Amino acid sequence: MASSRTALVLYGSETGNAQDVAEEVGKLLQRLGFKVRVTEMNTVQLHELSQSQIVLFSVSTTGQGDFPGNARTFWKRLLPRRLGSDALEDVHFTSFGLGDTSYPKYNFAQRKLNKRLLQLGAQSFYDAGEADEQHEEGLEGSGQQPVPDDIFLAPDWELKLDEDDSSDPQPALENKTYLDTSTTPAVSVADHEKNGTPGPINSTSASSDHNDSILGPGTFEATVTRNQRFTPEDHWQDVRLFEFSTPRIDYHPGDVLTIFPHNTSSSVDKLIELMQWESIADKTLHFALSDPKNTPSSPPPQVSPSKTTLTLRHLLTTHLDLNAIPRRSFFANLSHFTTDEFQHNRLIEFTAPEYVDELFDYTTRPRRSIIEVLDEFDTVKIPWKWITSILPSIRGRQYSIASGGELKTSENGSKGRIELLIAMVKYRTVIKKTREGLCSRYMSGLEVGQKLNVLLCKGGMRVTMDKPAVMIGPGTGVAPLRSMMFELAAQNAGEDGNRAVQRQKQLLFYGGRNQTKDYFFENDWNQLAQKLDLDVFTAWSRDQSSKVYVQDNIKQQAPLVLKTLQTGTIYICGSSGKMPIAVRAALVDVFAKQGEMSMEQAEERLAKMEKEGRYQQETW
Repeated sequence: MASSRTALVLYGSETGNAQDVAEEVGKLLQRLGFKVRVTEMNTVQLHELSQSQIVLFSVSTTGQGDFPGNARTFWKRLLPRRLGSDALEDVHFTSFGLGDTSYPKYNFAQRKLNKRLLQLGAQSFYDAGEADEQHEEGLEGSGQQPVPDDIFLAPDWELKLDEDDSSDPQPALENKTYLDTSTTPAVSVADHEKNGTPGPINSTSASSDHNDSILGPGTFEATVTRNQRFTPEDHWQDVRLFEFSTPRIDYHPGDVLTIFPHNTSSSVDKLIELMQWESIADKTLHFALSDPKNTPSSPPPQVSPSKTTLTLRHLLTTHLDLNAIPRRSFFANLSHFTTDEFQHNRLIEFTAPEYVDELFDYTTRPRRSIIEVLDEFDTVKIPWKWITSILPSIRGRQYSIASGGELKTSENGSKGRIELLIAMVKYRTVIKKTREGLCSRYMSGLEVGQKLNVLLCKGGMRVTMDKPAVMIGPGTGVAPLRSMMFELAAQNAGEDGNRAVQRQKQLLFYGGRNQTKDYFFENDWNQLAQKLDLDVFTAWSRDQSSKVYVQDNIKQQAPLVLKTLQTGTIYICGSSGKMPIAVRAALVDVFAKQGEMSMEQAEERLAKMEKEGRYQQETW
């Protein structure tokens, strides 16, 4: 019997974390008998909010307290003054924010949303929650509660063999409890309603001539023209300059390029062996409804097929993340696919609140990956037809563009050159294992001439080119600042080579461990100093007995910093965590001491600059 209880779960997500939370909440509500719709905030009109008994928001904050791209349109719908204080009086909601305390506007988007909904008369049925990326246990440790999984919810969509839809080389495990989604309530998806209940989604319908990554709206082809190590071979960190040739596209300082990495063939082969999928790994597959009589609550997974066929091996290579650190819900799902009592109980323990410390010690602290977990829980055998609902999708990695101005043109005169400065992620964990980031491993192996699909996006910084600037960018954080300066140099020169705009003071505070090994783009800064009113102040923490950091130079140059910020903008780029906090404290110190203010007044001055858009931060 269909339930009369309805729930709408909306998410605004930039990197996928808020979407993950929304999908987990949706599964929980489905188990509780709700008709559930989980979708992006932008897809919903205001009048639709009151059509569900409860509405739940999962929202991340990006840039300078901004909403993610898939939530900004919805936010604008809430802003018109004509909306009265009773416009949403029939809406019952709660919200959950995902943020990062290293940013000044921590969870600002969720707080703005919560406040505006209340202003429009919506009723909060549960206090808003917040999670902090900087928490020692990540987002889960700072607020998110585990989702109970007494039964496994079979997904709306499953993989089937093209050759014989009725064949199933790996049937579901015996004596396990599964819940067919045809017995649970669901809300139709607009795209599917137009054409009725859809049939199988064949892989050939989305084929491409170059299928080496996950495709999506706005992606385009880029060709690798440089993969150059920028640091010495004996240096502790491998930093690389990548150059791509693309179709003629226009981009601006602060924009980012999204790269979609692949898993290694060895990792894919290992998982296929662990799961005993050898017999179907290279057979042609398609997505179809688990039950044709059921109306899906979501569209089928969007993946890029290999040539004209979709295979399990291709999904594991380009779409599913084997390198991710598993969440609690992953262990809950695995518990349904083992007949070993000890491993089943151990998996269940990782989902319980009282074992949160053990989960952290097992996963986050040693950075244990999904494939390593599956190797240790060797009795788990996941049905291949449900693999896209068990393993997380590979998320694109965003990198700030380092090129601008004349650097947009390649040596052969063609437009569309993009440069990225990237530090390869490689380290040893507390259990003495070497870890390498999925995208770092993928990009380090890119060869000149190789083609890949990329996505150009607006970054979190809003760059103003006609004002003075105080720029802080240690390490690879200098990349977007380099883009700014080359763009400014091009504008100053004008098309005829004459200075087109008035020069403005530019201060760059750069830092690293050693000048001889970490001074990225030194020649560029010398060249730009001849074209711009640019002063560069460097700090090398290991070149002398006493450590010197960028915040120390900011204090040392307090008079110049204060003068520049009379009308200028602050740009902070680089690693999140301690650096942005220390830089902010240094700026407050400059305002207080050099500007003869109290510490409270200095804080207020900086807060005012934030509101005016003159305090920009892009950290990762």
